[in-house]
Amino acid sequence: MTSMEKYLLAIILVYIVIVAVKNPQFFSLETLFDMIRNGSGIMILALGVLVVLISGGIDVSFTAIAIVSGYTSVRLMKVLGFDNLLFVILVAVVIGAVLGSINALLIHFFRLPTLIVTLGTASAFHGLMAIALGTKTYTAIDVPQSMLDFGSSSLLTISAERSQYSLSVFFLIVLACIVLTWFLLYRTMLGRMVFAIGSNEESASRIGISLLRTKLFVYCYSGFLSGLMGIIYFSGLSYINPVSLIGTELMIIAAVVIGGAKLTGGEGTILGAVLGIIIVQLFQSTLVFLGLGASWNNLFFGSVLMVSLGIMYYRQRQLNKRSLVFSSN
Repeated sequence: MTSMEKYLLAIILVYIVIVAVKNPQFFSLETLFDMIRNGSGIMILALGVLVVLISGGIDVSFTAIAIVSGYTSVRLMKVLGFDNLLFVILVAVVIGAVLGSINALLIHFFRLPTLIVTLGTASAFHGLMAIALGTKTYTAIDVPQSMLDFGSSSLLTISAERSQYSLSVFFLIVLACIVLTWFLLYRTMLGRMVFAIGSNEESASRIGISLLRTKLFVYCYSGFLSGLMGIIYFSGLSYINPVSLIGTELMIIAAVVIGGAKLTGGEGTILGAVLGIIIVQLFQSTLVFLGLGASWNNLFFGSVLMVSLGIMYYRQRQLNKRSLVFSSN
């Protein structure tokens, strides 16, 4: 574990102890399973954000891609008149990857800042969907049955007294995405290319790394995960709202940055991203146990973000100073 990951783990453990002492009901399987279910979607998005940040980019279009992919695939399935979960997931991830490739092509050929490009495409993608498909919402009555079944399915059910606690199948999907992302980043040449262009794009290009190919992989993979998250998000809610989720981008990016990913690229770990999202979920899910309002969530998360960034960049400055002194000797 890196020092930042140890620091985040310590925060998580201390916070859990404080909440459990304040309200013992927090320390239960029901709370754990609820947090896993509610945090599965943003955990998947965070993995895509991590890959983009490591490559040296900043993507704020991933929530728009999730909504557009999920909503378009549902509308297509209803138009075709059949109900199949595999079909709607396949369509969503393909649409997500295509939209991600558009980001990559615009960034590469026009050499524009990634933040500006993805900020523009987020609005363009969502606006195009609204014009072409509308923004009709679907309640539980109208949501395809396969998605309702998917959202309510579980890997494990535990009976206790008069209640039953279920571990959502989303947990298995999140684990699969974590393993896949780990394999791609640390066991493939593409992953090495992502770290290389994030560290120094010019140097990576000079040693023969294809910038276009690498950026296509980065943004297509982020779009792929976003499309998958769109289906998980709608299935979990049992309600389809094509204007929801938009606006949570910065919180997810901040959670990944807390985990040690640098905005300048070249650094970041999967464990750090996971711990960052866990902190977000803890703050969002446990305030009720402390008897606090939702506004405290922003205070807690903002404080952790500022302290984490302060520690991260202070350590980096100290390391740079030592390196300079060493090189001068």
